[in-house]
Amino acid sequence: MLNNNKRSASGNSGETQRESITKILNNKGKELRFDGIKYHVFKGRGIENKFILKDISGVFKSGQLSAIMGPSGAGKSSLMNILAGYRTKNVSGNTFVNKEERDPHEFRKITSYIMQDDLLLPHLSVEETMMCSANLKLSEGTDRSTKKMIVHDILNVLSLGDAIHTRTSQLSGGQKKRLAIAQELVNNPPVMFFDEPTSGLDSASCFHCISLLQTLARGGRTIICTIHQPSAKVFEMFDYLYFLAEGHCIYRGPVSCLVPYLASQDLVCPPYHNPADFFMEVACGTHGDNVLRLACAVRRGVLDEAIAAILSKDSNKAQVIEATNVPSLTSGWGEHASGVTRAVDLSLADGQEHDSLAANDLDIGTNAESHSLLIRLDSSQPKVKSVSLLALHSNGPVRYFSEETTRKTREQNFRQGRTYETRLWTQFCVLFKRSFFSIIRDTTLTHLRLVSHVVVGVLIGLLYFRIGNLGNEVISNAAFIFFTLLFIMFAALMPTVMTFPVEMPIFVREHMNYWYSLKAYYLAKSFADLPFQVFFPIVYGSIVYWMTEQPTDAIRFLLFLLVCIQTSLVGQSLGLLIGAATSLQVAVFLGPVTGIPILLFSGFFLSLDLIPKYLQWLSYISFTRYSFSGALKIIYGLNRTKLDCSQRRSITVSFPCVQNPSMVIDSLNVGQYHLYVDILILFLFFFALRLMSYFILRWRIKGQR
Repeated sequence: MLNNNKRSASGNSGETQRESITKILNNKGKELRFDGIKYHVFKGRGIENKFILKDISGVFKSGQLSAIMGPSGAGKSSLMNILAGYRTKNVSGNTFVNKEERDPHEFRKITSYIMQDDLLLPHLSVEETMMCSANLKLSEGTDRSTKKMIVHDILNVLSLGDAIHTRTSQLSGGQKKRLAIAQELVNNPPVMFFDEPTSGLDSASCFHCISLLQTLARGGRTIICTIHQPSAKVFEMFDYLYFLAEGHCIYRGPVSCLVPYLASQDLVCPPYHNPADFFMEVACGTHGDNVLRLACAVRRGVLDEAIAAILSKDSNKAQVIEATNVPSLTSGWGEHASGVTRAVDLSLADGQEHDSLAANDLDIGTNAESHSLLIRLDSSQPKVKSVSLLALHSNGPVRYFSEETTRKTREQNFRQGRTYETRLWTQFCVLFKRSFFSIIRDTTLTHLRLVSHVVVGVLIGLLYFRIGNLGNEVISNAAFIFFTLLFIMFAALMPTVMTFPVEMPIFVREHMNYWYSLKAYYLAKSFADLPFQVFFPIVYGSIVYWMTEQPTDAIRFLLFLLVCIQTSLVGQSLGLLIGAATSLQVAVFLGPVTGIPILLFSGFFLSLDLIPKYLQWLSYISFTRYSFSGALKIIYGLNRTKLDCSQRRSITVSFPCVQNPSMVIDSLNVGQYHLYVDILILFLFFFALRLMSYFILRWRIKGQR
């Protein structure tokens, strides 16, 4: 549980102020070992498979900041995806976590994968983004005030406290990167993967980003990241390097041993030359063909023997994780020093026990000489595990959820067969709120659509002004009905086609990191947009219906709006299907193209009985056929009285007057089904397309692996 202390001040007495203390979930370190990993891709029939990774092995330990490097196409991202459990097809070899064989499904629950692109919803603020993460990743027993304090503490630790109300679209590249990391730190995962964390950042931001990762690693986490070509300053910050070239591992060991080892292999790095750049040149063949020779040295144990010899020469290079290694992280607390009684072990990997950090019995201070974090404790409190070094970063607070509480939560989830931290209903509510606010704040998706429905509605109303009751304007009225359905369909289809593929990477990342289920996301996404898909057709339909003087019956008007709403929902469902199945570029092309056959077989351009028999089946899968048929029956059916033939809009163009409304339905050959059948079929189209979109999303998620 989280203890919240009230800060007290005592005038000019100079006494130490008590800080509000929160406690972070304590995780034992996870050692990730892999052996004989091979990965190939299928190139086609009769063509030999291409091996991306070729029998590689290694180990990533907790407390270390590890880098996976190599030229483009060396297999860096493939290796990390395999280790994270994101890719399982065409993979052979063994992966172990703390010397036990890894279960990919369970392993992904304790890991986080931060992708190269900053995948954030642009219309949410920093605080809203973090609260969504907290509501999904923390147990439901955690109250809102606790979650909010956790969120604020993390943001302050990562220097995002000043941007708490800023929308993510207005953040800088470095801030976006830190926010992406902050989202995953909510539940304090022991293993974190980063794909090109410095991509798109300037040199200063790169340094601060890697400094943050180094801090997280010092807290006992296993931090693994791919990086392309770091500067010398950034390269030296890594503890462990795993270098790939042509699918082979050509170096695995401490960064400090790289240059001496290469020298022992007759590859001398020039003075004042970036070792990372030099090794990249070696891997690319600039200094001769050395890849296979270095790979053989790794497999035969020559590398391990060389590293052991190098380390034995200088005992100062032994990797010992202590709080004194990071004085800059604690120097800001010097002013709060208030006497020292005991130092805190900051290594999560050791799992040593310490006295409880009870808020009422805790003072924070630093020793100015050693810069060690020191805490005054009450020895009467029960024992708990050691504290995360994240607490030291930028005067950050200490956070902790008791080991016992965490264990009980996990046991309860296991008994209930729950994969995620929260229930389906909770996931739905959080995602619904997030999607709803995103839609409202999206100028293109919402405001422009509303304006377009009003403007086009008024324009169409003026164009077909007062023709609804004229017997000699039935053809124009039928054209008005068809264009209304056409506009509503594309107004719902195209925004969905253009926006859903953009959100797909965000969904994939969050779903693969076990934030929520596909079912919760899909239901929330569907229901969040539902009010707008109902409201916009009502606005447009109300304008054009009365401006064109259609029948004034309330029942007809409501039924007309119902058909408009159904057309909008089916059009959006079609856009969802296209967006879920393809990329943005393909979806933008397929959206209008798919609409062409749907409109051609609607019965307006060509009577249904004139369509060739071998193409008539296409008319049955054209939902606009049922929309157009239903709308005509609403306007000219339901025992409507005779039309007015005494007035004409044009004196130059004369059409035969039709007094009997039923003749319009018969002449357009849309009277095959009753009105309720058309409405029912539109509902079936809606549910069928939604169901197809859901299964396509499931298929795409499986394809990611």
